[in-house]
Amino acid sequence: VFRLDITKQDDIDAAFELVKEKTQVLHGLVNNAGIAVISYIDWTSMESYRQIMDVNFFGHVGMTKKFLPLLIAKRDSRVVNICSAAGYIATPAMSAYSASKYALESFSDCLRREMVPWGLRVSIIEPGFMRTPMLQDDGKSFSRIWDNLSRDAKDRWGEEFVKAKLNFVINGSLVKKAEDPMKVVRALQHAIMSSTPHIRYRPGIQSAYVSFPMSTLPAWLTDWILRKLRGSNHIPVGISKQHHD
Repeated sequence: VFRLDITKQDDIDAAFELVKEKTQVLHGLVNNAGIAVISYIDWTSMESYRQIMDVNFFGHVGMTKKFLPLLIAKRDSRVVNICSAAGYIATPAMSAYSASKYALESFSDCLRREMVPWGLRVSIIEPGFMRTPMLQDDGKSFSRIWDNLSRDAKDRWGEEFVKAKLNFVINGSLVKKAEDPMKVVRALQHAIMSSTPHIRYRPGIQSAYVSFPMSTLPAWLTDWILRKLRGSNHIPVGISKQHHD
């Protein structure tokens, strides 16, 4: 057991040396670390954006680059990156998380194509909402961010809008139908152990049959569907003030 904070290069270097002492060849690297914040762009601090990118993207890039010599020491080794349906369809209040997952998707595609001569297999797993502690914390995180906003920002958005959005975060249809995380585990197992790993895995109904098909539609139609899914007619109080003015 050892400590590994993937946002710290010293920790990554120490982990590499520990593995290298045991073996000169590494069959698989799974990049799974992730954090999220449910927050509108107007509410999200630059510190939050940087923190999420550090963990969800730069940390995985750092791990992959460091361990690459051990991975390509033999053919048919694996890199498996845990992405998200948020990596191909961006929804309101998810800008920081989606940006990090979009980045990891494109990095994974580049890595796979660059590593073809070396025989390194790169897989991406793109789950939808799963019943994990991260999902359970979304409502608390959303409320905490709102509580810490400036008075100016709160005046723009208003309590009624926030209450409606919080209800959607906690009780939205996709959240209520969050799926068994073992579906992700089974995809991960296949990516690591199968002789024919997939390039992309979309475990669960949400990712394969809701989010991915929606991402292939014209942008205007996707926008319309997402508005309907939110299901609330509440608008920010600042817009109401504009109408009155």
